[in-house]
Amino acid sequence: MSENTPDINENVSNWYVVYTYSGYENKVKSTLEKVVANRGLEDKIEEVIIPMEEEIEIKDGKQKTSIKKVFPGYVLVKMIMTDETWYVIKSIKGVFSFVGTGDKPLPLTEKEMISLGIGDEVLNLDFEEGDSVTIITEPFYNYPGIIETIDKEKQRVVVKVNMFNRETTVELGFEQIQKI
Repeated sequence: MSENTPDINENVSNWYVVYTYSGYENKVKSTLEKVVANRGLEDKIEEVIIPMEEEIEIKDGKQKTSIKKVFPGYVLVKMIMTDETWYVIKSIKGVFSFVGTGDKPLPLTEKEMISLGIGDEVLNLDFEEGDSVTIITEPFYNYPGIIETIDKEKQRVVVKVNMFNRETTVELGFEQIQKI
């Protein structure tokens, strides 16, 4: 799939942006989830999210945390685009349209998904378990070690290092090590 031309076919799920009437995001999400369950469309409409973020306000010297919609008026849906799924979503009260050109919904590109924090960035790791590495950040700068485990989802590794004649494991980010 090219970064600028998302793959649209009936066998691939993509993220689509649904434009809703203002204030209807939660209602659209819950209604869509019920319709998916009732019609058995879980294999075609996989996930529905309303991007939210935590906002911290300081008012009268007191800190108040609240959750706010990142994109008011929009709901993100991971789905396989078919005539049926298009119709199901368009027929929900509160849905205005899909984001796209004319009547053609356009899925988010991989780059857009990653910037929203919902994509799976493809990692090309040049190391694997058992490889020798050097730690390139403090406090273990320049210590050699051996990778014990790799967690691609969290982008973390567990490295076994020899400190003061003792084997010690250290959890580090991918950016903190370099292959020897």
